[in-house]
Parts: sequence; structure tokens; C-alpha cells
Amino acid sequence: MRTAHLLQGLGCLLFSGLAAAVPLATEEDLIPRTDLAPRAELTKRAPTCNTPTNRACWTSGFNINTDYEANFPATGVVRNYNFVITEHDNWVGGDGVVKKKAMLINGQFPGPTIKADWGDTIRVTVTNKLRVNGTSLHWHGIRMHNNNVNDGANGITECPLAPNATKVYTFRAEQYGSSWYHSHFSSQYANGIVGTIQINGPASLPYDEDLGVFPITDWYYGAADEIQHSLIPPPGAAPPSDNVLFNGSHVNANGGGKYARVKLKPGKRHRLRIINTSVDNTFTVSLVNHQMTVIQSDFVPVNAFTAQSLFLAVGQRYDVTIDASAAVGNYWFNVTFASSGLCGVSRINKPAAIFQYEGASSTALPTIPGTPPPDSKCEDTTSLVPIVSRSAPSSAFIATPANDIDVNLAVETWEGQQRVYWKVKGQDMNITWDEPTLEYLAKGNMNFPPRYNVFQVPQANVWSFWVVENLLGVPHPMHLHGHDFLILGRTPAVADPFNITARRYNDATDRSKLNFNNPTRRDVTMLPGNGWIVVAFRSDNPGAWLFHCHIAWHVSQGLSIQFLERVQDIPQTVPLNAIEPTCSQWTSYYNSSPYKQFDSGLKA
Repeated sequence: MRTAHLLQGLGCLLFSGLAAAVPLATEEDLIPRTDLAPRAELTKRAPTCNTPTNRACWTSGFNINTDYEANFPATGVVRNYNFVITEHDNWVGGDGVVKKKAMLINGQFPGPTIKADWGDTIRVTVTNKLRVNGTSLHWHGIRMHNNNVNDGANGITECPLAPNATKVYTFRAEQYGSSWYHSHFSSQYANGIVGTIQINGPASLPYDEDLGVFPITDWYYGAADEIQHSLIPPPGAAPPSDNVLFNGSHVNANGGGKYARVKLKPGKRHRLRIINTSVDNTFTVSLVNHQMTVIQSDFVPVNAFTAQSLFLAVGQRYDVTIDASAAVGNYWFNVTFASSGLCGVSRINKPAAIFQYEGASSTALPTIPGTPPPDSKCEDTTSLVPIVSRSAPSSAFIATPANDIDVNLAVETWEGQQRVYWKVKGQDMNITWDEPTLEYLAKGNMNFPPRYNVFQVPQANVWSFWVVENLLGVPHPMHLHGHDFLILGRTPAVADPFNITARRYNDATDRSKLNFNNPTRRDVTMLPGNGWIVVAFRSDNPGAWLFHCHIAWHVSQGLSIQFLERVQDIPQTVPLNAIEPTCSQWTSYYNSSPYKQFDSGLKA
């Protein structure tokens, strides 16, 4: 294993726990789909004007140009889901190989897809049937406007859900597009507590068929808690993933399992919602003899552009259209890793799914391997142009020590043992499960422990600018809760960031590299190794919002901060008493729990 990849694993550890999720009265979603083909929307009301020839229209007064942060449909529809999280020893996964410990949502992996229309209310009842672990579910990328208490980050917005307890999460589908949900309790989403979200809305290009969500993830045969324990002492090396699964399926190294198949209709344009739900791996995807036209990144519709390949960091999503205009046959959909090994390595050789045209053999493998895409260097694109424009005033950005956040690695001794930590501005995050940030506020206590890594954002409706500097060569996919952020600029990635010194932001020479006029906007972006990014978000959403690396091992070992936004307004927008029942149940359980917190308590 390369030294670079060993260093990548020096970070966050997470616990284990998975959820079981099923839309009420939607039995079809209980069936894992290894053959992804167009199908009718389930239990949905058709929009009034959204048609294959005019996807930009949605319903009266709402279309692709509507500012979804300012206005969204009031449908009056509530989408109810029941998730039951269970634990399974020696579970056979979608590649035919036994996983030592699985935590599953309604007994399946990935968990059921949450489906809704733009403007619907989503209500998810979660029951924790894990043996000894708590859990919480985070709805990745959902803005949770004035609804911080439902964000699902235990230790920040809630206490963990104790075994045999139930909690109801409720939120509005204010945005539209594709995303996912996952446990935020230690490292347990590596055991399988993951599912996808599809919120139907307008699109910037017409298309004929919606293929739905297509999650791609790394997969580990070991138990997440055992893997994270192995990362505690130096060098804290993250192992390569044992496999890469496409919608829960793939072949294994011994020839068992089966390829996931996506079915295309000749002559039709298809929408595919690609989601990287990995624990550690980033990758580039490409479809042999086809192009992909990007229409959305994360929850942000963008001006359409065509690409031969796309890089996805952990947590990123791309909605694309694919024209089935090639000869009828089977085609490889390939996953390719960066050559450096700095942002993901797998033991499986050439992970791939199969895109199968109607009329082609359902058993034959593709015969054309395809051309490897350019090396990503672990760098995502910042040339996306959002359709709904946001611009920040350049005059408001002043680089100061107060808004500079550096990321570094440290080895320290704790209880006689050397441990690896990721430090953000000199401090690794370590929250206490039964004293989340919102619990402090409910008690009127602003004396947060230093390791809560609280950064105050006090002013309302102003742009908050942050310079994030990486002092090590390992790249990090950085994710912000509660907001999209503007990616104003960053250093370019280099082939071998370990051979250079950290490139810190210099306002005198680097300000000219920043774009304040409708720059790329999303909720995950890559922080280059030994480089910097400058991001900004508008303080229009009171709450405690995590900003963290989305490599599960890294966040577990501390690579997180929280923005405490407009603390004076939180009691007016967040019912702080709503967290008390779950916290009381958790405290009662944890006092006699056989296993205690040993990492940051968070997961990415």
C-alpha cells in the first residue's frame, strides 16, 4: 500500500449502525434493484406542465429559473416512510461475499429510496433495533431551512437514538434533485446505513426516461468499528475498499456476484442520478462510446454541458442525461481511481456496471473496454454554472486569521496510547453524545468545550467567507450542512502534493484567482492536498451546522467544525424542546451501555 494512501486513513473513525427504510405502501422499493430500468413513478401526482419535451416547466409559477431558496411549491402532500434499522452478522452482500457485520435499513442495502416532489413534506419514522449502538440519520444536502433540529447530526443537533427507541424526522423538499441519507453516528454508515433521495422537479434539458438514482459506493467486508479501531495507532492506515458496488451489486474478486445492469431504450434520452455514497473512495466514472450531459450537481441545476467522464468526491451527485444513440449492445460503465491513490484505492480490479440496450443480450458482457479517462488528481470541477445565480460582493471578503481554517495531522498520546487526530485550526472535534450543541442552547449555556470546534456566524443575511488551508498532501472532500456554498476559488491540484510545501492563501497574489460572480455552488468540494479553497455561504439559516471532511475515517478522528449561525435566532426557528425526549432516552440507555464513545462521535 502506498504511503500516500496510508496517510489518507489517519483520520476519522466512526461507529456502526444501519437503518431500515421503506415508503409506506410501496412494496416495490423493498426489492433491491440490480437491473436499473425506467419505471413509473410510485404514488406521485404528475406535474401540470413537466413533459419529455419541456422539462424546464414544473407547475404553475414554478420552473427551472425559480429561485428555490426564495420560493417553492406548497403541495400539501406528506410522504411517509418507516425505517427500521437492524443488525446482521455474516450478511451476504450484493457481490455474494459475507460481510462480518451489516446494519441495514428495512433489511436491505442500499436502503429504500425516498421519493417526493418539489414542495412535498417528507416524514420519516426511524426505529433503532441495533443491539448496542445508537444512531442518527442525516439527510445529505437537504437545506433544513429554519429546521436545524431535523438535520440528524448527533452531538450537534440531537442526541443519538437509543436502541429500541423511535424518532420522527420531518422536513420540506425545498430543493429538487438527487441525494442520499446516512447515519451520522461514528463510522456505522460503513456497515450499510445508507439510502438515496429523489426529489422530482424541473430540469434544464428535455429527456424521455428517468432511470432514477444510481448510487456507487466502496464496500468493506470487515465491521466498521473494527476498521476504525485499527486506525487509532499510527500510522492509522485506511485499508483499500474490498469492492465497489453499483446500486448495491457487483462481481467479486473470485468471480461470484453479478454486474449491475442499467437498461436503455434505443433512440431515447435518459436521465441518470449518479451519487457517490462512499465511505472513503472518490472516483471518475465514464460510459464507453457515450457522453454524459450534466444538468445538475448536488442540488443545484446548472447550465448543461457534455463530458466524457465525471469525477465524484464522497457525497457529490451528478444528474446527467445519456442519449442511447449507439449500436444496440452492452457497454461498460467504468469507475477509475486517481493514479496517486490519495483519494481512494480498492482491491477489486476495474469496477464497472453494464449499460444494456433493449434488444441486447442480458447475459453477454461488453467487449470494448474503453479508454481510461484523464487522471483526476483528486480534483472536482469548479466550472459549473448554476442556472439560479448567486453572487457574493468581493468587497465584503477580507482574509483574516478569524476566517482562516487550517487542516493538519497530529499524533498525540491519550491514556498511554499514541493516537492519530485530524486538527482543524489546531483542534480535533470531539462532541459528547448526550450534550449536543442544541442542548447547550436549550439550557442557555454558551460555554462550549473547546473540542466542540464552534465558529460563530452572528450576523443575519450576510455572506460568510472562509479560507480553508490544507497543510498535508491528503485531499479532503469537504461538506457543509444547512447550505450550499459558493466555491470562490482554490489552488490547482498537483500530481504529487507530498513533494511540495503547503500552498497557503496569499491575498495579494491569490485574490485575482477568485470568482465572485455566480461561481460553482454545491455542498461538497475537494480541498486539495497542500492547497486551499475559499468558500462562502449566506447566513440565512439559523442553527448549528457541521462543516466536515466526508471521508468517514477522517471525520471520526476529528476533521470537523461547526458554524453556530445566528445563535440569537435559533430559539425562534428551532423548537429546542424537541430534542429532550431523545436525549432523555439516550442518557438513560448510555449509563448502562457496554460500549462507550472512543472517537469524535461523528461520522462523515
